[in-house]
Amino acid sequence: MVGLGAWSLSAAALILLLLPRSLEECGHISLPTPIVHLGDAITASCIISQNCSHLGPESQIVWKLGTELQPGGRQQRLPDGTQESTITLPHLNDPWTLLSCYLRWGHSLQILDQAELQAGYPPATPHNLSCIMNLTTDSLTCQWEPGRDTHLSTNVTLKSFKSRGDCHVQEEAIPDCVPEGGQSRCSIPRKHLQLYQSMGIWVQAENVLGTRESPRLCLDPMDTVKLDPPTLWALDPSPELAPPQPGCLQLRWESQKASLYIAQKCELRYQPQLRGAGWTLVSPLPSSSLQHKLCGLFPSTVYTLQMRCIRWPLPGHWSDWSPGLQLTSALRAPSVRLDTWWWQKQLDPRTVDVQLFWKPIPLEEGREQIQGYLVSWRPSGQAGTVQPLCNTTELNCTFHLPSEVQEVALVAYNTAGTSHPTPVVFLRKGPPLGGLHTMARDPHSLWVGWEPPSPQPRGYVIEWGPGPPSPTGSHKTWKMEHNGSIAGTLLQENIRPFQLYEITVTPLNQDTMGPPQHIYAYSQETAPSHAPELHLKHIDKTWAQLEWVPQAPELGKSPLTHYTIFWTNAQHQSFSTTLNASSHDFVLPDLEPATLYHVHLMAASQAGATNSTSLTLMTLAPGESKLHIILSLFSLLLLLVCLCGAARLCCRPSKKNPLWPSIPDPARSSLGSWVPTVMAEEVFQLPSLWDPSLPPITKITVLEEEEKKPGPWESNDSSATCSLPTLVQAYVLQGDPRAPSMQPQLQSGSNDQVLYGQVLGSPTSPGQGHYIRCDSTQPLLGGLTPSPKSYENLWFQTSPLRTPEPLVPNQEDDCVFGPLLDFPLLQGLQVHGVEGLGGF
Repeated sequence: MVGLGAWSLSAAALILLLLPRSLEECGHISLPTPIVHLGDAITASCIISQNCSHLGPESQIVWKLGTELQPGGRQQRLPDGTQESTITLPHLNDPWTLLSCYLRWGHSLQILDQAELQAGYPPATPHNLSCIMNLTTDSLTCQWEPGRDTHLSTNVTLKSFKSRGDCHVQEEAIPDCVPEGGQSRCSIPRKHLQLYQSMGIWVQAENVLGTRESPRLCLDPMDTVKLDPPTLWALDPSPELAPPQPGCLQLRWESQKASLYIAQKCELRYQPQLRGAGWTLVSPLPSSSLQHKLCGLFPSTVYTLQMRCIRWPLPGHWSDWSPGLQLTSALRAPSVRLDTWWWQKQLDPRTVDVQLFWKPIPLEEGREQIQGYLVSWRPSGQAGTVQPLCNTTELNCTFHLPSEVQEVALVAYNTAGTSHPTPVVFLRKGPPLGGLHTMARDPHSLWVGWEPPSPQPRGYVIEWGPGPPSPTGSHKTWKMEHNGSIAGTLLQENIRPFQLYEITVTPLNQDTMGPPQHIYAYSQETAPSHAPELHLKHIDKTWAQLEWVPQAPELGKSPLTHYTIFWTNAQHQSFSTTLNASSHDFVLPDLEPATLYHVHLMAASQAGATNSTSLTLMTLAPGESKLHIILSLFSLLLLLVCLCGAARLCCRPSKKNPLWPSIPDPARSSLGSWVPTVMAEEVFQLPSLWDPSLPPITKITVLEEEEKKPGPWESNDSSATCSLPTLVQAYVLQGDPRAPSMQPQLQSGSNDQVLYGQVLGSPTSPGQGHYIRCDSTQPLLGGLTPSPKSYENLWFQTSPLRTPEPLVPNQEDDCVFGPLLDFPLLQGLQVHGVEGLGGF
């Protein structure tokens, strides 16, 4: 503050030196006091002497506080010719500032003088004065609280004097102690002190606005002694000392040299290096022993120890706490309960594979140091023999056992001993759980509940881990609940969202385990992986019907809650509607004709939403639907005409198949009941029809040849038109004549043999006819016959001269040619004539 004021004065002097010589002694500022109380008003005057009278009576004086112009100055000319300007600043709120007086010189301001203004507070009364006698520095150090800042230069002095009794009488003054660097403490050296004698002490603070003194202390310097903290050490083991017991510490300490001959007492505090542990105080400790045994601690735990001492029984001050000493308490055998859990798998009839898990639960508060675990069993018939199965530092073990072994023992051990054995019995029996259900509390926890069986078990084992399709060897977590009356527990360890977990709950009976129950659950499900694909079903000018196939529920996906359809036209106008999750189609309303639309479907659930692929469609033009109707009607009419034409062609009886000739079936034609008219000149002599040597004749069919009319190119000459043999086919069915008339309609599946023959010849031709006898057993034209062979349809084989070609027997045929006279029908006709036909 002082330095700042000196700089401002130097700056003001420099400005005055730079003034024109004619204005160097023109004016000056007059102040009643340069230092005022912060916030008070101050009045200043700027007077221009007679030497500057040539400036004119209208010269104007201007004020500035810092860099800001200050209005309100009152300017007047005094009778002696000087000019004076007076200004009052109502509130001086800056601890330090400059007040300047200017003369308006043309269009600029010319400085005349400057004054430094300071504002602050009177000193506050010092309080909380206390003194401590330090034996190491051999001085009396006093400290106090100075109060608020005064913003002014303040002198603080520690004053004292020697006295007796209650310090009412000052006997000898002690030199003042001035603190260094604005500190709030000061030390009086030993040479100015008189031990075991009272002295008065106080603090005085002084500045230009006032003086304040603290309350006086009357004290004996030795009553304010503050000892130095002792030094702690661990007590080294020796043959004379017994080894430390579990949970105990042994330590010693040494006092500082300056306080060796002062009676004192000490106190000890210790803190275990465990989360949330605080300090524990042990007091008092006599300083004469200089060692202490601390017990009741956590075994094998690191402790931090500190000690302090005080002059006792005389008055004094506690020393500071000594530097911390870290010691580890003695180790003890593990005192834990081992919660166990196991799985068994039969390898062969005599061996089982056992996977055993466990968790150590401390029975006492503290940190149990466990160096390993041992699993063993006792073979039957071998008393005192223990066979180890596994020795491990892990919390699980896999081993093989004979099938008849139902129990093993598990212990935890360290160098101090072993814990109590925990028996593990491999038996599962008892009632199962009544039911199992889960509920997700948050993405990182799962609540699993069940219905306790009856009778109530002593506890439950809950195991959980990633479910399928995770590998079978993935890490699983488990815990044990020892309260058999509970009906659920909260799983918070190793639970992540969007992961399927398999949870197994097994009741624990008195000595066995009940059957386990399994359930699968998620702590948080994901949104649908994809939305259904949109399909266009129908479309018109102003509407379009869409449909989609709902997706099957997915494992780990949250069920759908609704669908939202969005469609956008070519002008980027968007529309949307929301549908329930059971919908599978929707009609887009109020569309514009001949307009392109982009449509997509959003499937939403409580876990999120997924969009489908976009579907682009265009509505129909206004006349396009009428054209579709006309074309549809025309197509339907054309199809109807075609069907009618095809039906007519197929149903006309006079039309023959032009592609395949139709061969009549004598057995099923109307000719079977027709008897031809016999000409008068034709005399048939038929043998007896009842001749047993002849096969019976049941039906005769005669086909007459139509007269062939000559073509235009043929001659009418009788010589040129010699009669050619005419093809006549007759089919004779041989069988029992007394059989029913329905016999020819037997199906092809009949076992009766049917003999038939074929007669070739013409009644008007002079030549001898031919007949063909066939031994085929097939029905006569029971259905559509195959294509006729060469010897059956001879009219396809006539020569250009219309002369029948001679028939040549074919070895591949089933029939044999013979003389025409051997045909039984013709023999009958020759013997009996026409009158013999009535007996048929």
